[in-house]
Amino acid sequence: MIKAKKSLGQNFLIDKNIINKIVNIVNIKGSSVLEVGPGTGNLTLSILQKSPKQIYVIEKDKELSSILEKKFKDKIKIINEDILKINENSLCKDQLLVFGNLPYNISTEILCKWILNLNDKKIWFSIFILMFQKEVADRIIANYNSSNYGRLSIISNWKLDIKKICDLKPESFSPKPKVDSSLLIFTPKKKFFKLKDPRNLEKVTRVFFAHRRKMIKKPFNKIFNGQINIANQMSIDLKLRPQNLDYETYYKLTKKFESLSS
Repeated sequence: MIKAKKSLGQNFLIDKNIINKIVNIVNIKGSSVLEVGPGTGNLTLSILQKSPKQIYVIEKDKELSSILEKKFKDKIKIINEDILKINENSLCKDQLLVFGNLPYNISTEILCKWILNLNDKKIWFSIFILMFQKEVADRIIANYNSSNYGRLSIISNWKLDIKKICDLKPESFSPKPKVDSSLLIFTPKKKFFKLKDPRNLEKVTRVFFAHRRKMIKKPFNKIFNGQINIANQMSIDLKLRPQNLDYETYYKLTKKFESLSS
Protein backbone atom coordinates (compact mmCIF):
# COMPACT_ATOMS: atom_id res chain seq x y z
CA MET A 1 0.00 0.00 0.00
CA ILE A 2 1.27 3.46 -0.94
CA LYS A 3 1.81 5.85 1.92
CA ALA A 4 0.88 9.45 1.13
CA LYS A 5 3.67 11.98 1.50
CA LYS A 6 2.70 14.88 3.74
CA SER A 7 5.50 17.01 2.24
CA LEU A 8 3.78 16.80 -1.16
CA GLY A 9 0.31 17.50 0.24
CA GLN A 10 -0.98 14.12 -0.90
CA ASN A 11 -4.55 13.01 -0.14
CA PHE A 12 -5.75 10.42 -2.64
CA LEU A 13 -9.35 10.62 -3.88
CA ILE A 14 -11.07 7.26 -3.20
CA ASP A 15 -14.78 8.10 -3.24
CA LYS A 16 -16.23 6.35 -6.33
CA ASN A 17 -19.40 8.45 -6.29
CA ILE A 18 -17.37 11.65 -6.40
CA ILE A 19 -15.07 10.24 -9.10
CA ASN A 20 -18.12 9.37 -11.23
CA LYS A 21 -19.54 12.84 -10.62
CA ILE A 22 -16.27 14.46 -11.76
CA VAL A 23 -15.95 12.52 -15.03
CA ASN A 24 -19.57 13.27 -15.92
CA ILE A 25 -19.31 17.05 -15.51
CA VAL A 26 -18.07 17.46 -19.10
CA ASN A 27 -17.91 15.34 -22.24
CA ILE A 28 -14.45 13.73 -22.18
CA LYS A 29 -14.78 11.58 -25.30
CA GLY A 30 -12.28 12.61 -27.99
CA SER A 31 -10.76 15.37 -25.82
CA SER A 32 -7.16 15.80 -24.77
CA VAL A 33 -6.99 15.65 -20.98
CA LEU A 34 -4.49 16.83 -18.39
CA GLU A 35 -4.68 15.45 -14.87
CA VAL A 36 -2.64 17.09 -12.14
CA GLY A 37 -1.76 15.01 -9.09
CA PRO A 38 -3.21 11.66 -10.25
CA GLY A 39 -1.92 9.86 -7.16
CA THR A 40 -2.65 6.14 -7.49
CA GLY A 41 -4.75 6.65 -10.63
CA ASN A 42 -8.32 6.25 -9.35
CA LEU A 43 -9.64 9.25 -11.29
CA THR A 44 -7.29 8.48 -14.20
CA LEU A 45 -8.93 5.09 -14.69
CA SER A 46 -12.40 6.63 -14.83
CA ILE A 47 -11.22 9.28 -17.31
CA LEU A 48 -9.77 6.56 -19.54
CA GLN A 49 -13.10 4.75 -19.52
CA LYS A 50 -14.65 7.88 -21.10
CA SER A 51 -12.49 7.46 -24.27
CA PRO A 52 -10.39 10.64 -24.33
CA LYS A 53 -8.10 11.33 -27.28
CA GLN A 54 -5.09 11.31 -24.96
CA ILE A 55 -4.24 11.81 -21.29
CA TYR A 56 -1.28 13.67 -19.85
CA VAL A 57 -0.68 13.32 -16.12
CA ILE A 58 1.67 15.45 -14.06
CA GLU A 59 3.01 13.62 -11.01
CA LYS A 60 6.00 14.93 -9.09
CA ASP A 61 6.37 11.81 -6.92
CA LYS A 62 8.73 9.34 -8.66
CA GLU A 63 7.32 6.36 -6.77
CA LEU A 64 3.77 7.18 -7.84
CA SER A 65 4.94 7.83 -11.42
CA SER A 66 6.37 4.30 -11.53
CA ILE A 67 3.11 2.83 -10.21
CA LEU A 68 1.09 4.75 -12.81
CA GLU A 69 3.44 3.55 -15.56
CA LYS A 70 2.96 -0.10 -14.54
CA LYS A 71 -0.78 0.35 -14.15
CA PHE A 72 -1.55 2.21 -17.39
CA LYS A 73 1.52 1.55 -19.59
CA ASP A 74 1.23 3.54 -22.84
CA LYS A 75 -2.41 4.56 -22.27
CA ILE A 76 -1.27 7.78 -20.59
CA LYS A 77 1.69 10.13 -20.94
CA ILE A 78 3.34 10.64 -17.55
CA ILE A 79 5.21 13.87 -16.83
CA ASN A 80 7.33 13.38 -13.70
CA GLU A 81 7.89 17.07 -12.98
CA ASP A 82 7.00 19.86 -10.58
CA ILE A 83 3.75 21.45 -11.83
CA LEU A 84 5.06 24.89 -10.85
CA LYS A 85 8.00 24.53 -13.26
CA ILE A 86 6.04 23.37 -16.30
CA ASN A 87 5.10 25.60 -19.23
CA GLU A 88 1.45 24.63 -19.76
CA ASN A 89 1.30 26.39 -23.15
CA SER A 90 3.73 23.86 -24.64
CA LEU A 91 2.10 20.67 -23.32
CA CYS A 92 -0.28 20.01 -26.20
CA LYS A 93 -1.52 21.55 -29.46
CA ASP A 94 -5.11 20.85 -28.40
CA GLN A 95 -6.99 22.71 -25.71
CA LEU A 96 -6.87 20.56 -22.59
CA LEU A 97 -9.60 19.47 -20.22
CA VAL A 98 -7.87 19.84 -16.87
CA PHE A 99 -8.69 17.73 -13.83
CA GLY A 100 -6.83 18.15 -10.58
CA ASN A 101 -6.91 17.04 -6.98
CA LEU A 102 -4.32 19.73 -6.32
CA PRO A 103 -1.82 19.39 -3.47
CA TYR A 104 -3.43 21.64 -0.86
CA ASN A 105 -0.11 23.14 0.24
CA ILE A 106 0.46 24.72 -3.22
CA SER A 107 -3.05 24.82 -4.72
CA THR A 108 -3.36 28.63 -4.71
CA GLU A 109 0.14 28.97 -6.16
CA ILE A 110 -0.78 26.64 -9.03
CA LEU A 111 -4.04 28.44 -9.78
CA CYS A 112 -2.45 31.92 -9.70
CA LYS A 113 0.38 30.74 -11.95
CA TRP A 114 -2.09 29.43 -14.50
CA ILE A 115 -4.16 32.63 -14.46
CA LEU A 116 -1.29 35.09 -14.53
CA ASN A 117 0.56 33.20 -17.30
CA LEU A 118 -2.46 32.93 -19.60
CA ASN A 119 -1.78 33.66 -23.24
CA ASP A 120 -4.93 35.56 -24.22
CA LYS A 121 -4.49 34.75 -27.94
CA LYS A 122 -4.25 31.00 -27.41
CA ILE A 123 -5.72 29.69 -24.16
CA TRP A 124 -4.26 26.25 -23.48
CA PHE A 125 -7.28 24.80 -21.64
CA SER A 126 -11.04 24.64 -22.14
CA ILE A 127 -12.06 23.87 -18.55
CA PHE A 128 -10.47 23.41 -15.12
CA ILE A 129 -12.18 20.97 -12.76
CA LEU A 130 -10.20 21.32 -9.55
CA MET A 131 -10.32 20.23 -5.93
CA PHE A 132 -9.38 22.66 -3.17
CA GLN A 133 -9.47 22.83 0.58
CA LYS A 134 -12.97 24.26 1.26
CA GLU A 135 -11.55 27.31 3.02
CA VAL A 136 -9.50 28.14 -0.10
CA ALA A 137 -12.44 27.48 -2.43
CA ASP A 138 -14.57 29.87 -0.35
CA ARG A 139 -11.94 32.56 -0.88
CA ILE A 140 -11.78 31.87 -4.63
CA ILE A 141 -15.53 32.29 -5.16
CA ALA A 142 -16.06 35.05 -2.57
CA ASN A 143 -17.73 38.28 -3.59
CA TYR A 144 -16.94 41.74 -2.24
CA ASN A 145 -18.27 42.85 1.16
CA SER A 146 -17.56 39.41 2.59
CA SER A 147 -14.84 38.27 4.99
CA ASN A 148 -13.52 35.66 2.52
CA TYR A 149 -13.07 38.23 -0.26
CA GLY A 150 -9.49 39.16 -1.05
CA ARG A 151 -6.61 38.95 -3.51
CA LEU A 152 -7.35 35.36 -4.50
CA SER A 153 -10.99 36.22 -5.31
CA ILE A 154 -9.98 39.19 -7.46
CA ILE A 155 -7.23 37.39 -9.39
CA SER A 156 -9.28 34.19 -9.88
CA ASN A 157 -12.35 36.01 -11.21
CA TRP A 158 -10.38 38.24 -13.57
CA LYS A 159 -10.32 35.88 -16.57
CA LEU A 160 -12.39 32.96 -15.35
CA ASP A 161 -16.02 32.16 -14.60
CA ILE A 162 -16.14 29.96 -11.51
CA LYS A 163 -18.82 27.68 -10.11
CA LYS A 164 -18.85 25.35 -7.11
CA ILE A 165 -19.90 21.78 -7.92
CA CYS A 166 -19.98 20.31 -4.43
CA ASP A 167 -18.30 20.04 -1.03
CA LEU A 168 -16.55 16.85 0.08
CA LYS A 169 -16.01 15.36 3.51
CA PRO A 170 -12.59 14.02 4.60
CA GLU A 171 -13.89 10.45 4.16
CA SER A 172 -13.65 10.90 0.36
CA PHE A 173 -9.85 10.81 0.64
CA SER A 174 -7.06 8.60 1.91
CA PRO A 175 -5.50 9.62 4.18
CA LYS A 176 -8.38 11.75 5.48
CA PRO A 177 -7.48 15.45 5.50
CA LYS A 178 -8.42 17.41 8.62
CA VAL A 179 -10.60 19.77 6.59
CA ASP A 180 -13.52 19.62 4.15
CA SER A 181 -12.84 20.08 0.43
CA SER A 182 -14.66 21.69 -2.49
CA LEU A 183 -14.82 20.91 -6.19
CA LEU A 184 -14.82 23.94 -8.49
CA ILE A 185 -15.19 24.33 -12.25
CA PHE A 186 -13.47 27.19 -14.10
CA THR A 187 -14.16 28.32 -17.68
CA PRO A 188 -12.33 31.11 -19.56
CA LYS A 189 -14.21 34.38 -19.95
CA LYS A 190 -14.67 35.59 -23.51
CA LYS A 191 -14.56 39.19 -22.29
CA PHE A 192 -12.38 40.36 -19.45
CA PHE A 193 -10.63 43.53 -18.34
CA LYS A 194 -7.46 44.07 -20.41
CA LEU A 195 -4.28 44.84 -18.47
CA LYS A 196 -0.72 45.29 -19.75
CA ASP A 197 0.90 43.09 -17.13
CA PRO A 198 -0.83 40.67 -14.73
CA ARG A 199 1.88 41.35 -12.16
CA ASN A 200 0.44 44.83 -11.72
CA LEU A 201 -2.85 43.33 -10.54
CA GLU A 202 -0.84 41.24 -8.08
CA LYS A 203 0.95 44.37 -6.85
CA VAL A 204 -2.16 46.54 -6.48
CA THR A 205 -4.12 43.88 -4.60
CA ARG A 206 -1.14 43.03 -2.40
CA VAL A 207 -0.78 46.67 -1.30
CA PHE A 208 -4.52 47.11 -0.68
CA PHE A 209 -4.96 43.89 1.28
CA ALA A 210 -1.79 44.21 3.35
CA HIS A 211 -4.02 45.71 6.08
CA ARG A 212 -7.50 44.53 5.15
CA ARG A 213 -9.20 45.89 8.28
CA LYS A 214 -7.96 49.44 7.73
CA MET A 215 -9.28 52.15 5.43
CA ILE A 216 -7.94 52.20 1.88
CA LYS A 217 -6.61 55.77 2.06
CA LYS A 218 -3.07 54.69 2.96
CA PRO A 219 -2.67 51.97 0.28
CA PHE A 220 -4.31 54.30 -2.27
CA ASN A 221 -1.70 56.95 -1.48
CA LYS A 222 1.06 54.37 -1.76
CA ILE A 223 -0.08 53.13 -5.18
CA PHE A 224 -0.83 56.58 -6.61
CA ASN A 225 1.85 58.65 -4.82
CA GLY A 226 -0.62 60.75 -2.88
CA GLN A 227 -2.75 61.75 -5.89
CA ILE A 228 -6.06 61.77 -4.03
CA ASN A 229 -7.77 63.41 -7.01
CA ILE A 230 -7.65 60.00 -8.76
CA ALA A 231 -9.98 58.61 -6.08
CA ASN A 232 -12.39 61.48 -6.77
CA GLN A 233 -12.21 60.83 -10.53
CA MET A 234 -13.03 57.15 -9.94
CA SER A 235 -15.72 57.91 -7.32
CA ILE A 236 -13.90 55.84 -4.69
CA ASP A 237 -14.54 56.57 -1.02
CA LEU A 238 -11.17 56.31 0.75
CA LYS A 239 -12.89 55.55 4.05
CA LEU A 240 -13.88 52.14 2.71
CA ARG A 241 -11.93 48.97 3.50
CA PRO A 242 -10.29 46.74 0.85
CA GLN A 243 -13.10 44.16 0.93
CA ASN A 244 -15.69 46.86 0.07
CA LEU A 245 -14.35 47.35 -3.48
CA ASP A 246 -15.65 44.94 -6.13
CA TYR A 247 -13.57 43.01 -8.70
CA GLU A 248 -14.10 45.58 -11.43
CA THR A 249 -12.84 48.44 -9.25
CA TYR A 250 -9.54 46.63 -8.66
CA TYR A 251 -9.12 46.00 -12.39
CA LYS A 252 -9.78 49.69 -13.06
CA LEU A 253 -7.34 50.72 -10.33
CA THR A 254 -4.69 48.48 -11.89
CA LYS A 255 -5.31 49.93 -15.35
CA LYS A 256 -5.01 53.45 -13.93
CA PHE A 257 -1.79 52.45 -12.15
CA GLU A 258 -0.41 51.10 -15.44
CA SER A 259 -1.31 54.28 -17.35
CA LEU A 260 0.53 56.42 -14.80
CA SER A 261 3.54 54.09 -14.67
CA SER A 262 4.14 53.93 -18.42
